[in-house]
Amino acid sequence: MINYRNHRIFLRVACCLLFLAGLSLPSKTVQAQPPQKATWLWNASLIKDSSESILSFADVNGINVFYVQMNRDVKPEYYKSFIRQATARGMEVHALGGAPNWSLESERYRVDAFIKWTTDYQNAAAPSERFKGIHFDIEPHVLSQWKTDQASVIAQWQSSISYLVDGLRPLNLPVTADIPFWLHKYNLPDKSASMSRWLLSKVDAVAIMAYRDQASNIYSLAATELKEADELGKKAVIAVETKQSSEGAFITFYEESAEFMDRQLQLVEAMAADHASFSGFAIHEYNSYKALVEKGN
Repeated sequence: MINYRNHRIFLRVACCLLFLAGLSLPSKTVQAQPPQKATWLWNASLIKDSSESILSFADVNGINVFYVQMNRDVKPEYYKSFIRQATARGMEVHALGGAPNWSLESERYRVDAFIKWTTDYQNAAAPSERFKGIHFDIEPHVLSQWKTDQASVIAQWQSSISYLVDGLRPLNLPVTADIPFWLHKYNLPDKSASMSRWLLSKVDAVAIMAYRDQASNIYSLAATELKEADELGKKAVIAVETKQSSEGAFITFYEESAEFMDRQLQLVEAMAADHASFSGFAIHEYNSYKALVEKGN
C-alpha cells in the first residue's frame, strides 16, 4: 500500500529541488545591438575597384553600417560583391537615395525608379548580398520653392514620403530618413504636428544632422528630435559632418582630427544614453571621413 503522506512529502521536496536547480541555471542573455557607426557612400562607383580598401577602412575605424547610393550606372554585380564582403565582416549595407527634388510631385518618377531598382535588386540577390535597410535624404528646404510656396512644398513632401515608404514596405526593410536638427520648428500646413514628428511616424529611424564640432552643441541640437523619437518608439542616430563647410568651422570636424571627433562623440554618447531612441552615430561622408583619418597619420 502506498504511504500517501510520505509520497506528498517526497513530491514537495522534489519540487523544491527542481525550483532551486532552475535558479542556479544560467539565464539566457539577450545580445544587445551594438551602437551603429555609419557612413554615407554617395559615390557608389567606388565599390567597383575599391571594395577592399573601403571595408578595411571600416574595420579599422569601427564602421558597421554603410549607406550606399543607388546608381543605375553601377552594375548589380558590384553591389552584390560589396555587400557579400561587408556581410562577411559583420557590416550592414543600406540602399541610399534621395535629393531635394524628390519632394515634388513632378519628380515622382525619381522615387519610382528608386523603388523599382531596389525591389528588383533584392529579388535577384542572395541573402548575403541583400541590403539590410533603406536610407533616404530628401531635404525640401533646399528648394527655391521653400521660400515662395512653403505650404505646397511641405504637402508634396509628405505625399512623396508616404509614397516612398509604402512602395518599399513589401521589402520588409527598416527605413531611415535624414533630418536637419531644426525640423521640429516647422509644422505641417494643418498644424497637426511638427514636420519631424510626422516624419518619425512614417519611418523606423532618423539620422539627425546635428552638424557641430563640440559635444555639448551636438547633443543640444539633437535633443528635441531624440525626445520625439523616444515618445514614438523609434530609433535615432546622431549625424556629424567631416566635409569642409562654407557655413563656418563650427559646423564640421574638417579642421580638427579624427581623434578629436572620436572624443567628442564619446561625450555625446554619454549625454544621449538616457534616450531609448539613441542608437549610435553616422559620419558624413566616407571620402571626407577617410581624408580626416589620413590627415592624422
